[in-house]
Amino acid sequence: MNRIVTPQVADSGAVRGLISALRGRFGFLAAVPIGQSVLGREIIGLMLGTGREKVLYCAGFHGQEWITSLVLLRLIEDLCMALERGARVLDIHIAQGLSGRTLIFVPQVNPDGIDIAIHGSGAAGKYAQMVRELGGNKPGLWQANARGVDINHNFDAGWETLRQMERENGIDSPSPSRWCGPKPESEPETAALVRLCRRVGFRLVIALHSQGEEIFWRYGERTPKNARALAEVMAASSKYKVADPEGLATHGGFKDWFIQQTGNPGFTIELGKGKNPLPLADLEDIYSKAKEMLLLAAMM
Repeated sequence: MNRIVTPQVADSGAVRGLISALRGRFGFLAAVPIGQSVLGREIIGLMLGTGREKVLYCAGFHGQEWITSLVLLRLIEDLCMALERGARVLDIHIAQGLSGRTLIFVPQVNPDGIDIAIHGSGAAGKYAQMVRELGGNKPGLWQANARGVDINHNFDAGWETLRQMERENGIDSPSPSRWCGPKPESEPETAALVRLCRRVGFRLVIALHSQGEEIFWRYGERTPKNARALAEVMAASSKYKVADPEGLATHGGFKDWFIQQTGNPGFTIELGKGKNPLPLADLEDIYSKAKEMLLLAAMM
């Protein structure tokens, strides 16, 4: 089988190329306008299906976590091949399983941050000097967007609490990671996802991060009653652990905001194990462990 999505460094150009190739190969894979990054890089969405039950998958929130974009693109490719052939994936008949559903995918939420993580401050445009002074050329450091805001700390869910926690940890200005920004939804990448969710009305969302092989499933009083059971199903299929985030990861995240706003299930899945950025050699193992879990998420 000649795959489109192969192991490669997934900067914004590579992801755009893979999306273009997938859409060229599978005419039924639709594009969805999402928004633009701080530096004007397009945030691209893809859609399968036209059903009433809508599920969102997002990846590439953090600069060093670009392997998550490849995992999501590989899932899209497998789904498209199965739909084209009327085939099964892991004994799941995809056309039947997705009947009545619409899946929307955002493979790279933070294209600026990923390009900075891979290429250094030269990818930061007018913010290059700031990024350089913050250590943006050091390998394995940059997680934030081009303005030094951590996208997954910028959502309006416990944001004031998170800001105080960050200040207590000496983070109160642009940073390679963990700065919540000047206000909730200050960043165009954050605002783009919020707009999408408000426009579409998703039944469930999945946010892919790395690393740890963990599933985070709750946030506050609006966590749905079935969320733990759904997380346990995903954990059983992947051997991941059902867990809770700690410290500065406890507020301000996308799934936190989604649960708080909608009362619907939202999950953060920490793919793989090791030190970010996870090596490309891990891609096949990460995907094989996570594939069934990601398929089940669409159908639960």
